[in-house]
Amino acid sequence: MHKLFGTDGVRGVANRELTGELAYKLGRAGGYFLTKDYIGANKPVLVIGKDTRLSGDMLEAALIAGLTSVGVDVIRLGVIPTPGVCYLTREREVEGGIMISASHNPIADNGIKFFNRDGIKLTDQEEIEIESLVFGKDKQLPLPTHADIGLVDEAYDWVNAYIDYLTKAVNLDLKGLKIVVDCANGAAYKVAPAVLKKLGVDVVVINDHPDGEKINVNCGSTAPDLLQKKVISTGADLGIAHDGDADRVILVDENGEIVEGDNIMAIAAIDMLKRSKLPNNTLVTTKYSNLGLREALNKFAGRVVITKNGDRYVLAEMLENGYLLGGEKSGHIIFKQYNTTGDGVLTAIKLLEIMQRENKKMSKLKSVMTYWPQILKNVRVSRKEEWQDNEAIKEVIKLASEEIGPTGRVFVRASGTEPLIRVMLEGKDEQLLNKWEDKIATLIKEELN
Repeated sequence: MHKLFGTDGVRGVANRELTGELAYKLGRAGGYFLTKDYIGANKPVLVIGKDTRLSGDMLEAALIAGLTSVGVDVIRLGVIPTPGVCYLTREREVEGGIMISASHNPIADNGIKFFNRDGIKLTDQEEIEIESLVFGKDKQLPLPTHADIGLVDEAYDWVNAYIDYLTKAVNLDLKGLKIVVDCANGAAYKVAPAVLKKLGVDVVVINDHPDGEKINVNCGSTAPDLLQKKVISTGADLGIAHDGDADRVILVDENGEIVEGDNIMAIAAIDMLKRSKLPNNTLVTTKYSNLGLREALNKFAGRVVITKNGDRYVLAEMLENGYLLGGEKSGHIIFKQYNTTGDGVLTAIKLLEIMQRENKKMSKLKSVMTYWPQILKNVRVSRKEEWQDNEAIKEVIKLASEEIGPTGRVFVRASGTEPLIRVMLEGKDEQLLNKWEDKIATLIKEELN
């Protein structure tokens, strides 16, 4: 069972759960694990990026100390989106990458994600192996001396290669479109506006302050109110909202209405189906996606494959079966021919490309999908690990599932990164969903606090 890693790396409040000492140990263990099979004339190299959080410098310094102490050379990329780290890891042929970010989480949180040399997040088993090294269960890690100690270099300009790569992913002229982009005061602050401007878009930029004190604060993909108002007030064609590390995106149509991950996937998948560009007519997503997504694709002879929650599980399914499009309701969308993780900037410009090619407003494009009633409740608890063995909770879930029926569903899980139990109910009868959501949430609060 994982002690450190959650759904998306190691996360916690910086300097409380995620301390400099832990980051140092993760640097040693992760650096050794990612480079233990390296064969070359020079020392192995890892790249490291971060978002704008205030704790990023502290954790980066600790990680680098750990990495260099096991003989790994480190290249600092500076502030860069997570998908930029993935791309550069592959493109520059280094042994792996590390991203310091807590994505959409509050300022006080931070996180550490590892990527292999192909820019892919580590598997559960690989994370367990790193944990065993952190806790010293298997072997003593090396302590090289003299010239064998790792060195540190800076390559802050490498982000420009990622910007150029994204720009080349669009094959149409996007001139004439007016876009508002909310950078969440995070890692997208430079990349997102630069890409849009290179593509000829008329760009209005908001929340692009990289000082780290405002990341995700009343802005970005989790708080798009200001973006919605700005789209209306400027008469923009679309609004784009990123999260702290820019691996996800939600959109706002010209009427100020939200277009979230499921709707984005429906638009992209149907576009690819129409052009015979979707292998096996298949989209990959998770259990949280609305059943209306499946219904929308079925009308175009498409189908949906479901995986565990987490974009790395979506990618694993895509890699295993040759699928090209997948993602999550939250806005992590993977276009596999371009990147190996959710890429918010890429997703946004691919949707702009569809708008331009179809000559349609986003409000028209999003109408391909009709949402089924869905209720999602996050229940804060003190003992989330106990929920699966709780008989009372299991019984109420069973009763709810029986009454909602086979066309709907009840899905309960513990958050991988926060002290929450997530409860989702979906079906055609919204009144019935509300009834059972209240019963399940109340019982979980009583049993796990």
